Amino acid sequence: MAAITRWVRFEHQGQAAFGTLDGTTVAAHEGDMFGTARPTGQTLALSGLKLLAPVRPGKVLALWNNYMALASKLGLADPAEPLYFMKAPSSLLGPGDAIVAPKGKGKIVFEGELAVVIGRRAKAVSEADALEHVFGYTCCNDVTAAEVLNRDASFAQWVRAKSYDTFCPLGPCIATGLDPATLSVKTWLDGQLRQDYPLADIRFSVPRLVSLISHDMTLEPGDLILCGTSVGVGSLKPGQAVEVEIEGIGKLTNRFETAD
Repeated sequence: MAAITRWVRFEHQGQAAFGTLDGTTVAAHEGDMFGTARPTGQTLALSGLKLLAPVRPGKVLALWNNYMALASKLGLADPAEPLYFMKAPSSLLGPGDAIVAPKGKGKIVFEGELAVVIGRRAKAVSEADALEHVFGYTCCNDVTAAEVLNRDASFAQWVRAKSYDTFCPLGPCIATGLDPATLSVKTWLDGQLRQDYPLADIRFSVPRLVSLISHDMTLEPGDLILCGTSVGVGSLKPGQAVEVEIEGIGKLTNRFETAD
């Protein structure tokens, strides 16, 4: 495995900034995280910073039926191509912030996932070249209003059910130098392990996803591909804490609340 660099976005003195995380300190950078990032020479204590979602994407694409264990459990047919939907970028949420359920939307579900962060423009790229367009990886919780999804029998409301404000927790960092095929996703609910699945069980690998999707639409730096989830998803109750953990990236923690 290559050396891992962990990029974070944070708020410092009322301003959003970015840098690299090394243990308990952050080396501040300037410029563009995906191209011309330069260290400023300033080192900040992590304890004094508020971490933000590590990227502000133009597009958030998310996979359905992309892990074979879950497909087997649900009796789903093997898809011939990636099945994906979009989440609104406005659903993004930072580490430590609260997932807030809108009123009257019924059961809210957590889904721990690996998120791929695009770092270089990708248009109709080959699978062999796809990883050259990937900047790194982060943790995501693809929160879903499950009862909204199929509430109208004539139209599956994927985007709406997945895009309420706060429904895309992301972080705590973007890790570069990882091989996700060697890792697992773990999701904890109030300290109890609810998901623990290997990323090697993925149906469409990261290079294949990037390649195939880039033939559908151009991927820009900062865009996200959420790779889908596997067995163990469940519903959230007010006051519960949900944590998504991937080795090398860290643990994304958010508490669930209901709107007043």
